[in-house]
Amino acid sequence: MTEKLFLHRVKAAYNEKRRLVAPLMGFPGLNLTGSTIKLAQQNYGEHFKAIKALADLFHPDAVFPLMDLSVEANALGRYTVFPKEESATVVRDHFSLDDLKRFREPVIVFDTRLSGYVETVKLMSIVLPQSIIRGAYVTGPYTLAALLMGADDAAMASILDPDELEQVCQFATERVLEYTRLLVSAGAQMICVLEPSAVMLGPEQFARFSGHYVHSITLSCEYTDVAVVYHTCGNTMHLIEKMAECSVNALSLDADETGVDLAEAAKRVPEDVIIIGNISPVGTLLHGTPAGVEKEVLALLDRMRPFANFVLSSGCDLPQETPIENIKAFMRCSRDYRLP
Repeated sequence: MTEKLFLHRVKAAYNEKRRLVAPLMGFPGLNLTGSTIKLAQQNYGEHFKAIKALADLFHPDAVFPLMDLSVEANALGRYTVFPKEESATVVRDHFSLDDLKRFREPVIVFDTRLSGYVETVKLMSIVLPQSIIRGAYVTGPYTLAALLMGADDAAMASILDPDELEQVCQFATERVLEYTRLLVSAGAQMICVLEPSAVMLGPEQFARFSGHYVHSITLSCEYTDVAVVYHTCGNTMHLIEKMAECSVNALSLDADETGVDLAEAAKRVPEDVIIIGNISPVGTLLHGTPAGVEKEVLALLDRMRPFANFVLSSGCDLPQETPIENIKAFMRCSRDYRLP
């Protein structure tokens, strides 16, 4: 089996008494280039300029495009709204299993917005220095199913009509796998599966409607250099073991304020599963001060000292309004930190 570049670099950094540092940032890059979310999400040149500006300024160990949960659903024809200063959102619409036949008709490879994300990753792969791992996001199978069905209806179906939900999750997985293959071909070295909607499920439901299908994504990357990361927002402490059972290479977890105890999570997963997180993107990085950011970063780094399988990051994607000085403090403090 090919050793994943991401895992190799995590080990190398730990042996050098330091940590990899990779905040989930994309949107603050728009402030550096003077662009907007709407323009960047539909113009891959503008999108890449924002990511490159972040890479040039902060030199993170890994970087991702803008986080966007609407890409796959929009490519399938779901009505999507594109505000100027906010992320695109999928509007709830009527759904029945008959709609799956219609959703199968579009070839998502030819979707212009989805292909724009692929082209952004391609530019990242060509232009960014090799020292920076190029990541990409895909929507998790359950979350995509919830966007197609409606979040409330998907949650109800997990109890009242699980067979129907399984059909939608299987269809969603097939489309996500198509997108994943495009991103990997474009040069993505890390695929982060975004499953925010799945946090509301119980452990067994989570395993059935999310983990089982995410495992298919990890299998598709098994014999490649591409690492797979499982990201779920909110308090996931009841799901940690189920997330780790999917053969993913890393878990990206939300901030302390949601109830996530990163050190406890690290104790509950195999040593070869990387824990990524979890400085608060809003409470600390958006609304805090540089001194406050440094204090929290140092506290987290100290708390995670016993664990080799740790990468410092934010709990989720940083808002566009995040002060650049706070991101600088995050990077400076973490770069200066050395393990004993």
